[in-house]
Amino acid sequence: MKFPGRRKLKHYFPVSQAKPTLPTSEVRPDKDSYIVGLDETIVDVVANVSDEFLTHYKIQKGLSNLVDAETASAIYEQLTAEQSISDHFAGGTIGNTIHNYSVLADDKSVLLGVMSSNIALGSPAYHYICHTSSKVDMNHLQGVTGDIGRGITLITPDGERTFAIAPGDMDELNSDHIPENIIAGAAALVTCAYPLRHQDKPIKQAMLKALQLANQHNVPTILTLGTKHLVEENREELLEIIKRDVNVLAMNELEAEALTGFADPLLAADAILDHVDVVLLTAGPEGLYLCGHTDETVKRETSNPIKSGSLADFNRWEFSRPMLRANCKQPIKVFSHIDPYMGGPEKIRNTNGAGDGALSALLHDISANHFHKEAIPNSSKHVAPFLAYSSFAQICKYSNRVSYEILAQNASRLSRGLPEKEDSLEESYWER
Repeated sequence: MKFPGRRKLKHYFPVSQAKPTLPTSEVRPDKDSYIVGLDETIVDVVANVSDEFLTHYKIQKGLSNLVDAETASAIYEQLTAEQSISDHFAGGTIGNTIHNYSVLADDKSVLLGVMSSNIALGSPAYHYICHTSSKVDMNHLQGVTGDIGRGITLITPDGERTFAIAPGDMDELNSDHIPENIIAGAAALVTCAYPLRHQDKPIKQAMLKALQLANQHNVPTILTLGTKHLVEENREELLEIIKRDVNVLAMNELEAEALTGFADPLLAADAILDHVDVVLLTAGPEGLYLCGHTDETVKRETSNPIKSGSLADFNRWEFSRPMLRANCKQPIKVFSHIDPYMGGPEKIRNTNGAGDGALSALLHDISANHFHKEAIPNSSKHVAPFLAYSSFAQICKYSNRVSYEILAQNASRLSRGLPEKEDSLEESYWER
């Protein structure tokens, strides 16, 4: 079975056959397997600074700080004068995620958000398009008269990343530009909690409408939490949205603690699973956790060493495949954990995008399951309504490997797929 993604093909030109339809960059809901992402479109300016620099501009270290246009310009001018800027990148947690998905899957995705109607050389919109995969369909973006957002990523000598964000018009996405047919045909919808920071902006209602449409059409919904500070400020509203609209929740250990009160990742994931179907939790040097539900009748015991922590023997059923709890007759919770790939890179200069990379791998597996089910609905792989093609343990391996690649290349987005020498390993991600 050929999954969406890189394939080894024999190239030939059959002169006796009719010419095939030319490929199109625009998503076709009735023919393509794809994911949809809704995001604040923003360009990241990456710079190395001192702790004193953050103090001078009253920027809270390790958090996402909203700054006005005047402050952002002053920061940018000083960084330019001191030659501290290392690069410009297309940013946004969901923008990163769907770009990475399209690189991994070598297939289409759809971005919902805003884009400057008039794009000038060197503008934020110009950098955004230049650094986004051509497989990402931008035909459904909403045009705006101003600039998209500019996020300045400030990296201190200890490797911590801090954000100073000038929103521009990135939050002007309105509900009229949420295409129901595109969401209805998707393998998954992924968005983030950042629009909750802007209660008076149209993007919040656009996000809620997208989630509502996905639920109406039984499309799995994925939400990332953003930052610990954002979760603390919007905890009650977030919980309400999570309980009502979200199937998969992605976060790091700090955000999980802010949401649940549990510092232990396992206990936090266990608590969150009372509200959602799957939890992806990245825990820095501790690795990552993938937790969720499966049915008692299709559970599979691991052959890996049994692990215990705050939950005894928590990974016993990690060879099971994820399912929506509503589709389980006898749901059980499943927990899987993996240590950083090869212990992690020797030196981590920037952690920006590592969690987005892990999530893109999970989305690739969900999309692969959607693709396979559409192509071979009677396959034994679909004896139950599984959410993903692989087991919890295998998805952990895949997510972990992609996160490593992000950290090793010191960039928030993949510039290529996994190394060619790992083709055989990639195939194994879909064996279990």
